[in-house]
Amino acid sequence: QVQLVESGGGSVQAGGSLRLSCTASGNFYSDSCMAWFRQADGKEREAVATIDTTGTPTYLDSVKGRFTISQDSAGRAWSLQMSSLKPEDTAMYYCAVGWAGYSDRVRCREDGMDYWGKGTLVNISS
Repeated sequence: QVQLVESGGGSVQAGGSLRLSCTASGNFYSDSCMAWFRQADGKEREAVATIDTTGTPTYLDSVKGRFTISQDSAGRAWSLQMSSLKPEDTAMYYCAVGWAGYSDRVRCREDGMDYWGKGTLVNISS
């Protein structure tokens, strides 16, 4: 019922910035947790940033102070502003959304995500 589309990926040098955007279409419910995940080659997928139903963001420790997640007023589009990028940020980035869980903690964890985008590649060179 819902489709998510990411955009904004690309290749930049270390220290640069990128802004990733996710747009949702279809039957999209309110009270959702919006999220960005990433997966680098040879590594497990990890949550980069989430924003819960109260608007509270949570970040992966390694990106705190460098990345910012935000959503529009309707809650159907969200972005990840990435600054001071490092080579270790290189990964496929996915947006996702969860709403079926009974709490924000459940909605925002990886297994609480109900829909996923197909990913956008971010490559950071030294």
